Amino acid sequence: MPNWENNVRKAVPYTPGEQPKIRDLIKLNTNENPYPPAPGVLDALRGLDGDSVRRYPDPASSALTEAIAKHCGVKAENVFAGVGSDDVLAMSFLTFFASGRPILFPDITYSFYDVWAQLFRIPFETQKLDGDFRIVNRDYYRENGGIIFPNPNAPTGVLKDLPEVRDILEHNRDVVVIVDEAYIDFARDEASVNEHPPKTSALSLIGEFDNLLVVQTFSKSRSMAGMRIGYAVGSGKLIRYLNDAKYSFNSYTMNQAAIAAGCAALEDEAYFTDCTAKIIRTRERIKKELSLLGFTFQDSAANFLFVTHAGISARKLFAALRSENILVRYFDKPRIDNYLRITIGTDDEMDKLVEFCKRYVEDAMA
Repeated sequence: MPNWENNVRKAVPYTPGEQPKIRDLIKLNTNENPYPPAPGVLDALRGLDGDSVRRYPDPASSALTEAIAKHCGVKAENVFAGVGSDDVLAMSFLTFFASGRPILFPDITYSFYDVWAQLFRIPFETQKLDGDFRIVNRDYYRENGGIIFPNPNAPTGVLKDLPEVRDILEHNRDVVVIVDEAYIDFARDEASVNEHPPKTSALSLIGEFDNLLVVQTFSKSRSMAGMRIGYAVGSGKLIRYLNDAKYSFNSYTMNQAAIAAGCAALEDEAYFTDCTAKIIRTRERIKKELSLLGFTFQDSAANFLFVTHAGISARKLFAALRSENILVRYFDKPRIDNYLRITIGTDDEMDKLVEFCKRYVEDAMA
């Protein structure tokens, strides 16, 4: 190894979901929304002029942070916007997890957490989910350098209710606690889909805990994964610290197109509500249909299901589905290597998935 390599910051990178260029692919592997964004989003992009490209964007993304603040029922000073929630989370790791004590997060969770921890040289310890893939609160009742967990969790889809989230916060007032709510808009039923923000969100606890940071995204429920818009909501002090780190790194993170598209998306709540309700309705139907085929799973509050079958190899089913141009996600990891994560697509896409699984199960059990 050349001497200069001794000084390279090395990390085992995150493995993103496959993005193959295959015709007629039913793509259910990266939790993308199967429906297009609100019509106003494309109108906003078409309305950009030459100055929008020629000039630097607003470094504070003021129009977008104000629109997000209005949507979340907070002040603009409580909002930080970034290039997807991954950017926001990475900046949060860099900013808040600097004590030298290990941060805590679940052993089965979003697999970018340990990547950022290793990249930024942050010590960490994973806490084992119980047999039902639920976070055990008492595992977080000890000294630590910070806590992060998704709610609903990924890839399991399990939702921790608000009193349990509050309990973790009450036991950890001296460190920053990050609740990653990438899928929170799906954590409700059709009857409550008009609630903004949903009652399941930790946003309602922001005023009570100045060490709470809630991170959300436009990628899932807003159908804008390609635009890369994420944001954090927290106390004014937390947001100021985040901005200090951002301005020390890159002042112009949000481009003009993303800012315009994000503002337009938040203006059409009726469209957002309709699309979210369709996904929730499809999810609940597919739960029943897969259960009839012998698949089991924890009750998902996200836009995906995390399924297993006692008589079927998940690895083999993954390969069989792929051969039929149906792409789902397989994780070759301890405790979950016989599970598949299946994104909720359109009704037609999900019907084709169920039809194939039915034939596959019947053949395997014959």
